[in-house]
Amino acid sequence: MTSFNRSTSRRLKKLTQIPSVWEGDRRPLSSPNQHSDSEEKGECILWVDYSQGVVRGMDVVASDVGPEAIVRTLMRAMEHPHSPARPARPQRIVVKDREIQFYLRGVLQDLDIAIDYAPELPLIDELFRGFADILDSQTPDLPPQYAQILREKAFAIWQAAPWEFLEEQQILSIEINKWDVGTLYASVMGMLGMEYGILFYRSEESLKQFRTAVLQDEDSTEHLEEAFLKQDCLFLTFESADEDEDEDDDEESDLADLPLSEIDPTFGNIHPLEGLRSVLYDEEALVIFVAIESLIRFIRDHRRHLHEDIFPTLSRRYRISLPQSEESTKSVAVTVSTMPQLAAELEEMAGFGDDDHEIGNLDSSNFQSLQDDLIPEDSFLSLGVVSWEMLDHLRKGVIYHKAGEIKQVGDGLPVILIQTSRPKAKTVIERIEAAGGLRAICFNPGADPFDGDRYDLGLLQTQNGELFLFGEFLDEDPIHVEARKKWNQRCKNTKGYCGLIIAKGLTGASRGNPQLRDMMALFETRSLSPKDLGIGTLQLMPQLKLE
Repeated sequence: MTSFNRSTSRRLKKLTQIPSVWEGDRRPLSSPNQHSDSEEKGECILWVDYSQGVVRGMDVVASDVGPEAIVRTLMRAMEHPHSPARPARPQRIVVKDREIQFYLRGVLQDLDIAIDYAPELPLIDELFRGFADILDSQTPDLPPQYAQILREKAFAIWQAAPWEFLEEQQILSIEINKWDVGTLYASVMGMLGMEYGILFYRSEESLKQFRTAVLQDEDSTEHLEEAFLKQDCLFLTFESADEDEDEDDDEESDLADLPLSEIDPTFGNIHPLEGLRSVLYDEEALVIFVAIESLIRFIRDHRRHLHEDIFPTLSRRYRISLPQSEESTKSVAVTVSTMPQLAAELEEMAGFGDDDHEIGNLDSSNFQSLQDDLIPEDSFLSLGVVSWEMLDHLRKGVIYHKAGEIKQVGDGLPVILIQTSRPKAKTVIERIEAAGGLRAICFNPGADPFDGDRYDLGLLQTQNGELFLFGEFLDEDPIHVEARKKWNQRCKNTKGYCGLIIAKGLTGASRGNPQLRDMMALFETRSLSPKDLGIGTLQLMPQLKLE
């Protein structure tokens, strides 16, 4: 048995010994009426002065912590007690646990303190009854009878990953007509990798009002927060179960890479008069259960159609069996439908398809605009080469688009590497594939007539003729000049063949140096000269914004 150092015993014996009886105990932090595992909440250690009716020391410890913890709390109760008590040593200690009694007798034998047993500790019993009443009065995040089934459905939605093919404006209506809820309007978040979840709006009007408010005040944090709290919806969101507040804000972008055990679902409600609460009451829990279950079935039945470029018109009716509850209703008929017309209206509100990304206008009849919205702004970009051996591994292990038979000359295939977050990388890949694939990579001259700077613009041309900017490099940048020389020589070796690699892992350990496991797609293509492209020097034009 561990005992005090002699110096510690001498120090404690110098404390004034007062004619008081102290009670001590260690009990689980839970109420007898609660169904949760008390081990998750830990145990509370209390030392009280029964004679004076004050708490001298209290600690909360994990359930598996040894008996030393109760002695540590006792030492603080003697040397550094809670106010208004003064440092002191009791004459007598009473506990209701025989093991604790024998343990303390051995540890405290040099301190002249009597250690007695009593079947009841009146003051501590009263305090813990008060704690239990407080715990009983607390509202759990989810009704206990629905907590497990709701978490199971949340994980089922996570694995179905509707954000891989549904954008936020592609709304699904869920007609329930139960619990004073008519139709919910589900908006799926996560395609941009910012936040994963589903908002279930109680009205189409609330959804439109929020979108309008965000578009009008997207630069005002205060107005965005106000707009957020004016929503009328239930929600399910996902976050890392071990979230580190000190991590980079973009780390959440890689949430999709985490195993299921590290994903934590959160349910809640937003209402203009209630604000945000991460608590669901019984009827709300049933509503969101039905909504999620019907959504899971709809995705299962129509996943292939929902992947199509055009948001299709679909509808399906389901009968959802309810979990056991006090309600007499055993099941609910639900109709889930896509809303292409509303999606088009929301896209028009957001200005999708506008020429906001147009950089220059040219005289070439086959050139309409140069877009800069394909490659995310925070991406890591490099001009390099992959060895022929690595190229073989890539072709077998990632999304691969072949351009032709490439003769293996030189040190490898010249490539443009774009590294971003996994969700954004998937979006880039899908957009290139939707445009028919990659036709060419080109470096074309560009100029800013206002400051006289000249640029080497990196361009991607897709099979449908669209041009996308992937990089702007100053002509006088010596690093880029050297990289371009190597690029040109390697392209000459390969008879013009080159490649584009899209990789994830921007916020991880492989940032700036993606490994094979980080590479998600390889597009083999041809390198074009500015003459071959035939669009001339691109002039940077000012953006005019009408107020």
